[in-house]
Amino acid sequence: MIEHEYTFRVMYPDTDQMGTVHHSNYPKYYETARWELFRSIGISYHAVEEAGYMLPVVDMKFKFLKTTHYDAKLTVKTTLTAIKGVRLWFTYKLYNEDNELINSAETGLAFVRKDNWKPCAAPECVLKAIEKNKKSVLEYA
Repeated sequence: MIEHEYTFRVMYPDTDQMGTVHHSNYPKYYETARWELFRSIGISYHAVEEAGYMLPVVDMKFKFLKTTHYDAKLTVKTTLTAIKGVRLWFTYKLYNEDNELINSAETGLAFVRKDNWKPCAAPECVLKAIEKNKKSVLEYA
């Protein structure tokens, strides 16, 4: 398992007519948090693409618990929970400034070759970075 925290402020364009963060922004928040986790272990998405790979999201699940508003300071706790074959799984917990859980999510991603979009095993550099930085049991296939 690899964990990372990412903190940011809600921008005005992320809110809707009701004054709350629109649900369509949560995937963007989690995408950023996920790549910040990767960056923290020495992997940039640019390097993954340059190596000929892409990592599309293949499934997503969200649970909306509380609303939040413009300028709120939020923290995403992202966890890489498993890697099996071509797939990676992440969980996310989004907290407000009062440390209240306001959203939780799960995503599954798959490595594909950039040239043909065919599923493939994770690049060796990614596997090595994960192995080097895992804190406890990370499920492998």
